[in-house]
Amino acid sequence: MMKQPPLDSLKEKADSRYTLVVMAARRARQLLDGTAQASVEIDSEKPVTIALQEIYQSTVSYERPSAAK
Repeated sequence: MMKQPPLDSLKEKADSRYTLVVMAARRARQLLDGTAQASVEIDSEKPVTIALQEIYQSTVSYERPSAAK
């Protein structure tokens, strides 16, 4: 399996690059802290690489909170 998903494909998974970075960082932190298990099989132990692969395969997602009125 590939280690790094294509950046163009990753950009399609979020509404902005900022959102993508936050998604990957939060998920990597969950993996590193042990509060979550990887949902994909990959030959890497690096949390950011695993998080990006999970985003690429759509096994994790995000929900943007609605704006407060």
